[in-house]
Amino acid sequence: MTFRKHFSALAIGFGIAATGLLPAQTAAQQAVTHEEAKGIAEDAAIYGLPMLMNYSVMYQFAIDQNSSQYKAPFNQIRNEASLASPKDTAIVTPNSDTIYSFIWMDLRAEPVVICVPEIDKSRYYSVQLVNLYTYNFGYIGSRTTGNGAGCYAIAGPHWSGEKPENIDKVIRSSTEFGFANFRTQVFGPSDLDDAKAVQKGYKVSSLSDFAKTKAPAAAPAVDWMKFDTKTAKRDPLGYLAFILQFAPPIGEAEVEKPLRERFARIGIEAGKPFPASELSDEVKSAIADGLKTGAQKAESKKADVGKVVNGWQISQGLFGDRAMLKDDYLMRAAAALVGLYGNDSAEAFYPLTRQDGDGKDMDGSTNSYTLTFPAGAFPPVDAFWSVTMYDGKTQLLVDNPIDRYLINSPMLPDMQKNEDGSLTLYIQKDEPTDAKMKSNWLPAPDGPIYMVMRLYWPKKAALDGSWQPPAMSAVK
Repeated sequence: MTFRKHFSALAIGFGIAATGLLPAQTAAQQAVTHEEAKGIAEDAAIYGLPMLMNYSVMYQFAIDQNSSQYKAPFNQIRNEASLASPKDTAIVTPNSDTIYSFIWMDLRAEPVVICVPEIDKSRYYSVQLVNLYTYNFGYIGSRTTGNGAGCYAIAGPHWSGEKPENIDKVIRSSTEFGFANFRTQVFGPSDLDDAKAVQKGYKVSSLSDFAKTKAPAAAPAVDWMKFDTKTAKRDPLGYLAFILQFAPPIGEAEVEKPLRERFARIGIEAGKPFPASELSDEVKSAIADGLKTGAQKAESKKADVGKVVNGWQISQGLFGDRAMLKDDYLMRAAAALVGLYGNDSAEAFYPLTRQDGDGKDMDGSTNSYTLTFPAGAFPPVDAFWSVTMYDGKTQLLVDNPIDRYLINSPMLPDMQKNEDGSLTLYIQKDEPTDAKMKSNWLPAPDGPIYMVMRLYWPKKAALDGSWQPPAMSAVK
């Protein structure tokens, strides 16, 4: 699951400056030319867009108890124990392979401990750890730590302790708040209760509670900046300045010190209202121009990532930690626009398509399609793979008479292969009458088609291009 639907307006927000903020200018601001201010604002727009999107999720999930998206207070887990269906409309392109659990972590006073139970080796799970920059700073799960029971301390940037007893690993966040996004595989509707039982085994506690030691002094209360789209459009750099106080430029983030000093030249300072110093009309106009340009560059980059293989759009290197992304802030912004909280490619690989192999847009109202995996050429994974159908207009799951929204590798024993061992999926809106076609039927919408292939824990062949997704074929 990625988070896009509610945040598209934020990109627009970075293209609109609040040009009536403060009237005068200080001596420090006199040294900033129009072109310098425009360039700084452009960089700030690109840098800050994913952080603002991330803050909006944190605010809705963990702070605003009146939000329809509210999950739980900080440092408490929330299990979402149901598979996505067409009734779920809050998030676009939901997957129906896994169920989710969430923790927004406050790491200021002490580390948070996440404990996972022993999980059957056949069941994939992952805990994706995301900081306020939207970097994936660590993983717990089948690929990285195995399916055995374990406890992991998630520590903030100011914690200086040693690895405590009975803690398997300390994973460090460079920001004072972080997000833990759990995915637990479900083999099918009949497996849901067993998957829920796994969720119940996930535990979260403070380090002092876990170690039964005296708790440190509580972190000071935060006067949270209320999030709403209208304010985000009017004052995006105010949000950025607010968020930066929880993202100190220390440790691995020390490389950001020159950037923060540059931001301060147009009044962006951590924890201070924007602008932190008075701005002239000329500088404010330049900031407006820079924000607009930055937003346009992020949108353009979003449309230009990846490559097309057999009609499938394939993007790698969009998501990861700071070292992997090499502080490429434009790529980070584009990735957030593609889908916030995307996995590292090593964890999950996502080919997606709207077109058949001839480059024509797919439409279930006028055509039927097939997708054939040759024998021995199924998606190469160490966990599982799936192909999910969405309505091309809404990118939501498609209502259908058999409640089938995807076909995945755990379903293979119930599907019929061709004589040569290949597997053909039949993609059409009308239910087939042929028994073989019906067993392999992936219901399509009565209109534009959008499909996503998911490879969890992909093998090297998927990542280096040795394996390629087969083209969709229109039935002639």
